[in-house]
Amino acid sequence: MQLTHIKQLTGTLVLKTGLHIGAGDTEMRIGGTDNPVVKDPLSGQPVIPGSSLKGKIRSLLEWRHGLVGIAGGKPFSFQHLQKQDSPDARKLLKLFGGAPGGEVENLVREIGPTRLAFWDCALNADWVKKVQARNLLLTEAKSENSINRIAGVADNPRFTERVIAGAEFDFRLSLKVLDGEDLLPMLLQGLKLLEADSLGGSGSRGYGKIAFANLSFDGAPIQADFDALRAFAAAA
Repeated sequence: MQLTHIKQLTGTLVLKTGLHIGAGDTEMRIGGTDNPVVKDPLSGQPVIPGSSLKGKIRSLLEWRHGLVGIAGGKPFSFQHLQKQDSPDARKLLKLFGGAPGGEVENLVREIGPTRLAFWDCALNADWVKKVQARNLLLTEAKSENSINRIAGVADNPRFTERVIAGAEFDFRLSLKVLDGEDLLPMLLQGLKLLEADSLGGSGSRGYGKIAFANLSFDGAPIQADFDALRAFAAAA
């Protein structure tokens, strides 16, 4: 097993609707929101953690390839491969890795190390300049209410912070290539599934609809090929 390349997939992640990825803030501030978004500690600007992207894309691919049931709701890993072995399951573990241990060391050695490395996505600097030139804020406070069905009035309003629709983030990940393998088709299938679903919290209420733009793989444009993909076509 030999590392033959480390390739870069880059592009722009565009918000079609407001995005909320929570910061886990335990403090309530007077006049503040109940649920702030995660922000870069240095710039104070919203950021999309690479862990959020990795987790959601992995989950969607596990659902797409029928691997969720065998894992009992946990991330599909090497011990589950003993029960449901398939080329797609092996590709998923190559891309995202799994928990070693127990009687699966032979599988761990056979499949090798995790190929994907996700980067945190910062706001695109040019987009931020355009927003600031218009004296607009990078986030909004979205009110959420539950409605009393009998009285017809709102109960317990909460305010959730969201990154505004139209925001552009710099997207980047690294893909290790061992022995000339081609795992890009499954990776792109995961990105297409994310476009069809949502990122962050409250996706069922319209939050977190995203699109990828200007995708390049190791410097070569692939956006046209990505646009032509179907989310539920079989990955090569």
